[in-house]
Parts: sequence; C-alpha cells; structure tokens
Amino acid sequence: MAAGREPSLIVTVDNGISSVAGVAAARALGIDVLVTDHHLPGAELPAANVIVNPNVPGSQFASRALAGVGVAFYVMAALRRELDVRGQIQAGAPAPAEWLDLVALGTVADLVPLDTNNRVLVSQGLQRIRAGRCVPGISALLEFAKRSRLSITAADLGFAVGPRLNAAGRLDDMTIGIRCLLADSMVDATALAARLDQLNLERRAIEARMQAEAMAAVKHLRTSVALTDATGPERSGVCLFDESWHQGVVGLVAGRIKDQLRRPVFAFARAGEGELRGSGRSVAGIHIRDVLDRVATANPGLLDRFGGHAMAAGLSLAEHLLDDFARAFDAEVRRSSDPNKRANGIETDGELGPTEIALATAHALRAGGPWGQAFPEPSFDGVFAIKSARRIGDRHLKLWVETAARERAFDAVAFNYFDPTEPQAPPAGEVRLVYRLDVNEYQGERRLQLIVDHVLPVDAAAGVR
Repeated sequence: MAAGREPSLIVTVDNGISSVAGVAAARALGIDVLVTDHHLPGAELPAANVIVNPNVPGSQFASRALAGVGVAFYVMAALRRELDVRGQIQAGAPAPAEWLDLVALGTVADLVPLDTNNRVLVSQGLQRIRAGRCVPGISALLEFAKRSRLSITAADLGFAVGPRLNAAGRLDDMTIGIRCLLADSMVDATALAARLDQLNLERRAIEARMQAEAMAAVKHLRTSVALTDATGPERSGVCLFDESWHQGVVGLVAGRIKDQLRRPVFAFARAGEGELRGSGRSVAGIHIRDVLDRVATANPGLLDRFGGHAMAAGLSLAEHLLDDFARAFDAEVRRSSDPNKRANGIETDGELGPTEIALATAHALRAGGPWGQAFPEPSFDGVFAIKSARRIGDRHLKLWVETAARERAFDAVAFNYFDPTEPQAPPAGEVRLVYRLDVNEYQGERRLQLIVDHVLPVDAAAGVR
C-alpha cells in the first residue's frame, strides 16, 4: 500500500469472525476483507469477501481444533501452492514448513485440543526446534527459561516460552514479544528475551498476590454461600472479582483456581468506565464458550461481548451486572454438568509396577507425545512412603519416596504444593501420589523424576479413577 492511500485488503488472524460491524465498515469503504479465525461464530457471519475458519457451518476441514496460527499457516500454504501453479514464486522464497516452529508454539500456547492434525503440526515444529531450525527468539527464550533446545517438549513451549511472550501483552507492550520472534540475530533476540524474562518475573509476582486473594475469597465462599458445604447449594461455576486485580493476569488466576477447585472459574478486573473484563477457564466436559452463549441468549443485555473456546473464554460486562452474571453462570454450568461425573475425581492411568517406574518408561512416554489439551500426558497413582520432604522456595515440595513394599526409591517434586499465605508442614508417612514420569537433565546426566500432581491420603483410592 502506498503512503497516504487507503488499504485495498485487510487480513485478520485469530479474530474477525464476530466483527460483523467492523467488516461491514471496511467493505463500505471499498476495502476487501479476508477473515482467518478459529473462534466459534455467532448467529451472523461478517460479510467478508472470504472467511477461512474450520468452525463455520458447512466447513469440511478435517480438524475443527486448529488454533488461529494453524489457520494462518494453512492459508499461507494454499497461497504458496497457488503462486507456484502460476509460476510466480520468487527465488529463495521460504516454504511454509519453515514456519512450523512458530505454528507449534502458537498451537500449544493457545490451549487448543491436540487432535491428530494439531499433534502433527506441533511434532513437526518441535523437530525443527530440536534441530536448530527455529527463529532466534525461540532459542533465546529457551535459554532464559533454562530449557534444553535439544530435548524440548510441548510442555516447554506451554510453560516456559509462552508465558514469557504473553507477559509483554499482559503488563507492557505486546510488540516486545513480536519483535523477539521476528529478530534476525541472536544478539537482538537475546536482548528482547531478557526484557520478556523480567516482565515474566513481574507477572508471576502479581499473579501470586492475586491468586492468594482469590483463594482467600474462595475460602470465604465455602463458609458463606456453601461452595462445598452440603447444607447449601454447591457452586458449580465460580466468579471472583477484586477491584485491585490486573486485567492482564485474571486469566492466569482463573486457571490456577480452576485447577484447585476442579470446576469452571471466571476472574474479573476493572477495565474502566464501569466495565469489567473477565477471563474464564473450564474443565473437561464443560464447553465454556457454549455456556456463555446460552447465558447471553437466556439473559438479553447481560453480556456486552464474549468469545472463546471449549476450555477458555473472555467477556466484557457492566460492573453492576456482576452478581446477575455470577448466578446465571453458576446455573448454566450446573445444567451443563454430567451428574454421573464426580467434579472432584482425579483420573489416572492406574498404577505402575516398581520396575515400570523407570527412565526407559519416561523416555517412551516422552516419545509418545506431544501431550497437551485433550491429549493429556499419562499420569499414574500409587502408595509411597516419604523418606524425606522439604520446601523449595515458597511453593514447591521436594520429596524422596519409596514404593510401599520398599523395593525402590525415587526423586520427586510437587510444584505449587504450598500455599505461601499459610503455615503448612511437609507431608510425612505413607501417602498416595498422583504423578507423571519425567526425565530430569542436569549437568549432562539424565535421571528419572516423579512430577507429583496430587498428594493424597493412602485411602483416597476411591477418589482416583
């Protein structure tokens, strides 16, 4: 587009399917619009020239679980193929496969289900990263996160790279992360990754404070409105709000509280002019975006804007309507819940024999990935005797455990075990652990480590499925 001229084409990425008015305005100005999105459409589609979205009615694409980055990838691949047919590919033009490292990162970070198609995209992207054929920004972020590029997993993208990139948009300027991924040299990428790493530390501090406040509110709910008290109605969907919360971090807080309560959670922050911004996280079996759609249909005028996926969603809401939304959300989640599925049950893949708890098994499971949303990494449960236990930092628990029959002993760690706002002694004696097998790499040596997700009483087997 020449300077001073109106654009002739607008291409959206990961948005636009709900922008009916915006697309109409662009078309009225004579601007063509190509919408590439993966979010679920509303009752009315925008009048774009072209819509590429696997979730629009009539779509025949095999995977409806694509992330926005995956949709953009296929659009670029189709464009490349068409230009090739026309003989218009310039010498040295990159092949779409060269961007699979970014496709893998975006797919994992967006928390979309890892169906067969997405697992292929992520697996191919991980292979490129391990081989060093990735953008300098990913390599720099992995270095700051102290993760080995040679053995990177999908979890590293989700828990190490993604949060550092997202911290910029949550607390500062999202273009810092974009510039990091677009950097051509390691020198430039490292400088930008250093800033992202610092922002991530700040984000974690804010999140920790907000999470402590949210858990305090939940504890109050348990006694005042019977969140878990059998004498009153159980709160199936939880809404939390504090006027001091940062709207860039409420989604992370909702996710943490959802993990502890094992039910859908929305966390809200003020967005100015009497409006709240809410971010929600859900559990398996509850499609949170569909829940919002039903709430909006049953309560006209309640929700200003909303959107999202099965496991994560966002909305805007007038502050004075928060209580109304909380009641409607709770009621709709209850209607959407499977009465035969216990909310507090923990699903595992069963027990392993002492000889199966081994480094070889951990390597085999790692090779079976990538693991992620709707394709969870296998977890196991069993009774262990705690030989030693100590706190690491404010939150984490380091363990040395033996199998119940004392045949073998293992190193184990439980992240975020402790509530830093309350005194809590490390566990002792025999316990039932729900755990995953991990390969701990340190100074060139690989050792087996148990990643503990739950520390339960020995007789808690009835709650583990």
